[in-house]
Amino acid sequence: MTDVLCFGDSNTWGYNPKDGSRFSWEIRWTGRLQKELQGDGIRVLEEGLCGRTTIFEDPLRQGRRGTELFPVLLETHGQPEFITLMLGTNDCKTVFSASADVIGKGVARLLEQARQCAPKSRVLVISPIHLGEQVWEDGFDPEFSPESVEVSKRLGDVYEKIANRYGAAFLRASDYVKSSAEDQEHMDAENHQIFAEVVGRKIREM
Repeated sequence: MTDVLCFGDSNTWGYNPKDGSRFSWEIRWTGRLQKELQGDGIRVLEEGLCGRTTIFEDPLRQGRRGTELFPVLLETHGQPEFITLMLGTNDCKTVFSASADVIGKGVARLLEQARQCAPKSRVLVISPIHLGEQVWEDGFDPEFSPESVEVSKRLGDVYEKIANRYGAAFLRASDYVKSSAEDQEHMDAENHQIFAEVVGRKIREM
């Protein structure tokens, strides 16, 4: 059995933009990825958490710093053969005042942890979807700003360079999927399906 550890935030957790509930396993991209790869002897290990960042400690939510938990999960799951790493959206929040380059340093730190704790794992770095243009407006998410939207758009180029430097595979999620109109931040069910197919093809290439 080949394990794929999917480490991410609310878009890996499966946050439903319509009502804030969690999509079922059959709808989440991780669950659909399992179905997509079921004939290849692959088991998907889902590790998504709403609000998770790369390196930042959220003053409003406990245990969201990715670098704090990532090594523990790598040990828990016994150095999985594949790792998908998709974080950065929450790092764009105004409370962190982080540029795309600083957020990229957080991704680099996670890759260093993977190299140290799971040296045989093959890593797929995924730059997250762009935040919607209205995400900061009333009725959506006040933790973001217009600058947050622009930072989210810069992550792809930054992540690609970092992935190349560390010898990791790279996927730009925003080339295939987008945030929903409902909340300007999370993928809807249709985009989860598309994303599962895209990630499945990439893993097969790896």
